[in-house]
Amino acid sequence: MNKKITLIDWGLKDYKEAWEEQEKLFQSTIDLKVANKNLPLPIETPNYLIFVEHPHVLTLGKSGVMEHLLMSEEFLKEKHISFYKVNRGGDITYHGLGQVVGYPILDLDNFSPDIHQYLRSLEEVIILTLADYGIKGERSKGETGVWIEVGTPHARKICAMGVRASRWVTMHGFALNVNTDLSYFNYIVPCGIADKAVASLEGELGHQVSLQEVRERITQHFLEVFSATLA
Repeated sequence: MNKKITLIDWGLKDYKEAWEEQEKLFQSTIDLKVANKNLPLPIETPNYLIFVEHPHVLTLGKSGVMEHLLMSEEFLKEKHISFYKVNRGGDITYHGLGQVVGYPILDLDNFSPDIHQYLRSLEEVIILTLADYGIKGERSKGETGVWIEVGTPHARKICAMGVRASRWVTMHGFALNVNTDLSYFNYIVPCGIADKAVASLEGELGHQVSLQEVRERITQHFLEVFSATLA
């Protein structure tokens, strides 16, 4: 059982390129798990936590509906916003500059093979990170992700999540709005939820926040929550 995590920072990377790179790591881990079944001494499977920032892009998950894209694809092209249908769970969301996107590619057999628990653990990582900035992050029943002021008319989502898993190997992950231009969310029904707003760290605190600092805090809490160490 390998609880070491390799930390990778891709910086600013096109969404499709990052998706393809994720798929390679994801599939190589699955291939190793399959091969291990025929080995007397199995080889430890790797775990990765990848950070990335994407140029403007909208992605529609497997459970999403096109009606939640409120603009024509021609309009998106004019605004230089990419659009992809992707193989993660969840509905439609936005990625863009000023956002910390995290893609954990984990073999959950190294941790706990339970997707529900995995999602709750990802939420806990973000909740702990927000607490470092004096913000109370919360879960909203039946709605994956991290929210602020749940149960009030001012409920708003600050971190979206959507994952894919096969043979207990994960990919895709979370997107935390830090210094994000939230106006881009007006082009969609975020996560398919029409009656709640979105939020960012900058909007809540009234000033910009270092993306590198946020990534470092997320990493720290990720290791704590998953009882892991850096490779």
